[in-house]
Amino acid sequence: MFLPIALLAAAYLIGGIPFGYLFVRWLTGKDVRALGSGNIGATNVMRTTGRAVGLLTLLLDGAKGYFAVWLMGRFTALNIGWMSLAAVAVMLGHIYPLFLKFKGGKAVASFAGAYLCLAPAPAAACLVIFVAVVAYSRYISLGSILASALFPVGVWMIMRPPWPLLAASTVCAALVVWRHRSNIMRIRQGNENVFSFGRRK
Repeated sequence: MFLPIALLAAAYLIGGIPFGYLFVRWLTGKDVRALGSGNIGATNVMRTTGRAVGLLTLLLDGAKGYFAVWLMGRFTALNIGWMSLAAVAVMLGHIYPLFLKFKGGKAVASFAGAYLCLAPAPAAACLVIFVAVVAYSRYISLGSILASALFPVGVWMIMRPPWPLLAASTVCAALVVWRHRSNIMRIRQGNENVFSFGRRK
């Protein structure tokens, strides 16, 4: 019992590694939380600091989600309950990072990474939805909200999973949608940021 609990703590700490914040600080000396939308995630890093840094942030934020779940599975004989809890823990680490006084990002990339490990088919299906919505609307936030909201449905339809996986996927999806509540308001008001694949001038 001690090892899985220790791995949950590790998942939280892994999730809390603020790659976007660190890259912007190292490259520009600035605090990304004071730039653009104030978010530490890949979209704001891309808009404020550059395409390459934003993509690297996206990949590493996704990788930490995948790694935390994989690590739990590696040491618990692929126990679906513990792996599901690790997915929640790594997302909570990103949203409430110890290293940034519990003020983090929206955990979309970590969410995707965690479930590409834990539930790859539904995650891939929702990534397609995300790309389609962003391509049509040019709102990253809308793609994230819709893909996340539909994810538990996809998990249930594709996998018919045990209850811990379905419950964790629902909690994680709700966290992503809840973290986008300000974006939802801006979309309704018609002043949400439109996605551009590059640095904002």
